[in-house]
Amino acid sequence: MVSARLTIDPQFAVGPVNPRLFGSFVEHLGRCVYDGIYEPAHPKADASGFRTDVMELVKELGVSAIRYPGGNFVSGFRWEDSVGPRDQRPRRLDLAWHSTETNEVGLHEFSSWLEKVGSELMLAVNLGTRGTEEALDLLEYTNIRSGTELSERRVANGRAEPFRIKMWCLGNEMDGPWQLGHRSADDYGKIASRTAKAMRQLDPSVELVVCGSSSAQMPTFGEWERVVLTHSYDDVDYISCHAYYEEKNGDLGSFLASASNMDHFIESVVATADHVKAVKGSSKTINISFDEWNVWYIQRFEQIEKIEGIDNWPTAPRLLEDAYSVADAVVFGNLLMSLLKHADRVTSASLAQLVNVIAPIMTEPGGPAWKQTTFFPFALTSKLAKGNALEVKLEAETYATEVYGVVPLIDAVATHDADTGSTSVFLVNRSQTEEATVTIDVTALRGVIVLDAQTLSDDDVYAKNTLDQPDRVGLSRNKSVAVRDGIVELTLPPVSWTSVNLG
Repeated sequence: MVSARLTIDPQFAVGPVNPRLFGSFVEHLGRCVYDGIYEPAHPKADASGFRTDVMELVKELGVSAIRYPGGNFVSGFRWEDSVGPRDQRPRRLDLAWHSTETNEVGLHEFSSWLEKVGSELMLAVNLGTRGTEEALDLLEYTNIRSGTELSERRVANGRAEPFRIKMWCLGNEMDGPWQLGHRSADDYGKIASRTAKAMRQLDPSVELVVCGSSSAQMPTFGEWERVVLTHSYDDVDYISCHAYYEEKNGDLGSFLASASNMDHFIESVVATADHVKAVKGSSKTINISFDEWNVWYIQRFEQIEKIEGIDNWPTAPRLLEDAYSVADAVVFGNLLMSLLKHADRVTSASLAQLVNVIAPIMTEPGGPAWKQTTFFPFALTSKLAKGNALEVKLEAETYATEVYGVVPLIDAVATHDADTGSTSVFLVNRSQTEEATVTIDVTALRGVIVLDAQTLSDDDVYAKNTLDQPDRVGLSRNKSVAVRDGIVELTLPPVSWTSVNLG
């Protein structure tokens, strides 16, 4: 049997858990918007056409902020298309996903949906095919109360009060050759800096995210961050990170260790940002917006799903609708733990995406909505992870992986809320065959009790929730957990994710 030991002490604080860490991402891609959050003909649609069953699941998921409208989509997007009378909005070709965008759901509609689910809007501007002027126009439209041409246009379009959007993304994945308007780091850094300065002249309160690398595997990774931040360091608040993971060639062992790669990715970007800080002699610290992360089977998209043909531009096609297994959810929960481990510098994150497209929530047109396996670790972590993230001083056995080298069999992180006295521990067992006995020293917490312990696991690590079996996989109470004399002990099944809530 595998064993591990860790220590929980509020003095081992990493940093406060920002609620924005539990953000998500809605892109005009596939069925995320249309047939996802919006389906006017559905029996459970509200008067605005939004599915109320999906809204309830989004609320349960605990999503704090949502990045919109892309993603790759934003680099060809004309924001003006998405406002004004619906019957006058143009249909446009979306080159990013080779689809047709109807613009039936736009800025006003999506903002009203966010108000219903209780999430903040994180808006991206197009620095691919457009630039500083268009970004300023959009900012004026959204954030100026009245008295100008664009603010009055917003009022005429039915929104008297400004949107007051705080967080803005300066483009998307501009390092990627697939991106419309792809630029070198030098060129992008210059336009990002110019745009950021201009936006702050209009609204000094905005928080701005500059594009980092679209993955750590990009040949320009590291140098991209250095050059972009050299231009824009004084003008922005965040640099973005994007990372997706998938099991390849049946190598489950490496896949289960994906979070170790995310750890390294974050630490590399932090080191680069701090290098630029030192060179500039700045007192300002740039944090990370990890605004795209998930398990995504990209190979399947590239080989099977890609849409092509000059006369083939479907509306809301079924794209990137990965069905997630228990193993996927364990890795997913571990990635979320990685974000918590770096809560001092990762202060915003967006799960990509929210509905249907590589998502924790799935829907069927005219039919039900259901929870994917990945829904459970996100919903429970967003509910329990409050206060400060803690370093847990983990001692664990290791195993060798083909991709990531030697990694611990057990991974763990904890949070502690001084206001309520609540402590939560999140654990993963990466062993494919062995249970793990975990001992947690909680003497520093002085007399805790176990409020709850939930585990996600299954004898079939590839079990999934589907339209036909929407409840095949779920959380179960971990009955092994016990506390005595300041020591918590519990057993973790193979390939499992577990949360323990202590009071």
